[in-house]
Amino acid sequence: MRRFFEIIDIGIATVNKTIAVVGIVAGTLLAFINVVMRYVFNTGWAWAGEATNYLFIWSAFFAAAYGFRKGIHISVTILIERFPSPIAKAYLVFSSALTTIFLIFIVVYSVQYLYVMYELNFMSVDLGIPQWVPMSVLPIAFLGASYRAGEKVYQIAATPSDKVIINAEAEMIRDSIKKD
Repeated sequence: MRRFFEIIDIGIATVNKTIAVVGIVAGTLLAFINVVMRYVFNTGWAWAGEATNYLFIWSAFFAAAYGFRKGIHISVTILIERFPSPIAKAYLVFSSALTTIFLIFIVVYSVQYLYVMYELNFMSVDLGIPQWVPMSVLPIAFLGASYRAGEKVYQIAATPSDKVIINAEAEMIRDSIKKD
């Protein structure tokens, strides 16, 4: 069973990183090419601006989902560090579980949102594709993020209380760099 979750972990991380990187690179190149075409050749692609926006949106959402894996989202721990270890651990398990539940709600409601877009036949203005296609990033990315947040609940629960709180951000960054 452990091997199964390792494979899922690697798969989700690979998808998140790949889409984040490809999205930002493709969006930047597309924007650059369109600007050159517009100012040098006095022409351009009308759809490029919208496509660039969607590429950046996909990149941002998948990078944020990947951020849950690395634990790089902002958190204020000044009060938690002052709690006794067992209370701090309980609080972190609770907050991570609450985050997981919230992200699952976003997945559910984003699927409903996509269904409404599909039913109303909303179309992308410049690309001419159904609007639900580029917006499908919402349930996909948030499903990955909710998995990661749930994974964090398990990791915190399995960690001894005295080792849950990392006092220095520099140590956390150093440790995350060593794992890559």
